[in-house]
Amino acid sequence: MQQGSVPITHKRVLKIATPIVLSNATVPILGAVDTGVVGQMGLAAPIGAVGMGAVILASIYWIFGFLRMGTTGLVAQARGAGDTAETGALLMRGLLLGSAAGLFFVLIQVWLFLGAFALSPATPEVEALTRDYLQIRIWGAPATIALFAVTGWLIAVERTRGVFLLQVWMNGLNILLDLWFVLGLDWGVEGVAIATLIAEWTGLALGLWLCRDAFSGNQWRDWPRIFDVARLRRMTQVNGDIMVRSVLLTGSFTTFLFIGSDLGDVNLAANQVLLQFLEITAFALDGFAFSAEALVGSAVGARDRYQVRRASIMASQWGVGGAFVLAAVFYLSGPALIDLMATSPEVRVAAREFLFWAALAPIIGVASWMFDGIYIGATWTRAMRQAMIQSVAIYVAALFILVPLLGNHGLWAALMVLNTARGVTMGWRYSRLEAQVA
Repeated sequence: MQQGSVPITHKRVLKIATPIVLSNATVPILGAVDTGVVGQMGLAAPIGAVGMGAVILASIYWIFGFLRMGTTGLVAQARGAGDTAETGALLMRGLLLGSAAGLFFVLIQVWLFLGAFALSPATPEVEALTRDYLQIRIWGAPATIALFAVTGWLIAVERTRGVFLLQVWMNGLNILLDLWFVLGLDWGVEGVAIATLIAEWTGLALGLWLCRDAFSGNQWRDWPRIFDVARLRRMTQVNGDIMVRSVLLTGSFTTFLFIGSDLGDVNLAANQVLLQFLEITAFALDGFAFSAEALVGSAVGARDRYQVRRASIMASQWGVGGAFVLAAVFYLSGPALIDLMATSPEVRVAAREFLFWAALAPIIGVASWMFDGIYIGATWTRAMRQAMIQSVAIYVAALFILVPLLGNHGLWAALMVLNTARGVTMGWRYSRLEAQVA
């Protein structure tokens, strides 16, 4: 039976979403342990080196985040259409692209690190330790980028428990090896890097095992299909649109931070604290957006317009409910959370002043997050890209108008305008998305 014809229920939505939410909850733990373990060395330079190295690699790998989203949408549609051969071929295309990209970064690592240090200069001691860290970690690039495709495939086939297992394995092993290599064997920064490298490659091995159905037949080595020009062109178009959208979105948040830095150190620090609330929101609502990706994609593949609408509505109902819960938690518990993250009295006062914006953000932004999931599942990525371009233009106009008038309140209001515009511009196009499913 085609997956698009399987009834879409609240239970099915939660079965996809819950493991993703739990998986996301493990992400901050690893960073905290990395920092804490290196901090036991009693020196500032190793902490800075691990932090700097992790940020450099995360920035590089982030470029390929489109591989996760594009794989989910395309595989979900192939699954909904009952095209098992294409689901396997799509995984292979993603694995080949991810591995090739990672190998490319390994080959150009000397120039890559030179460019990174030119953009983010550090003291000679920190730079030397960061280089030691990066020279080990970079060998995990093929595995890390290929894992985007693995994760996208697992979400598309609604095996998000596998995503959770993968995240727990990688983070858990990384933490255990951190403790052994750094505290037990005294390997320092290099020990943290080796621990992560091992976790990345064993994570890819586990991920491939979780995707073993894709390798059960010959579809994974059907090279004429895998390298079919039309299918490759389609994959390139979808991934390219998502990458443009992601670059614009990241650029918008970077602009928010840069403008905030011009409003004084206290406002900058307060904004940084409150942006953690937005990060929590994204982690929490990702599960429902991913549900939309998988379910809408499957329904589109089955050419079932009714199921597309049902999947969109059901996933969004949970997203909206989650957004209101988060808003209430932030508003009521925000002062206590602020005090945990900041010790400066001035920063605490400023963060409380702007807290209502962070509490409002989940409600304002939930439409944009859910439409992202719907559009990715339907691979309506060109429309999503165009909506993002329009929204950023509106955001820039809002910044020019509101910041001079209202200062940091104007900056936060402009960010709310961005998310509102994203929801409205994608919502306006949604009826056409449904209409093309027949």
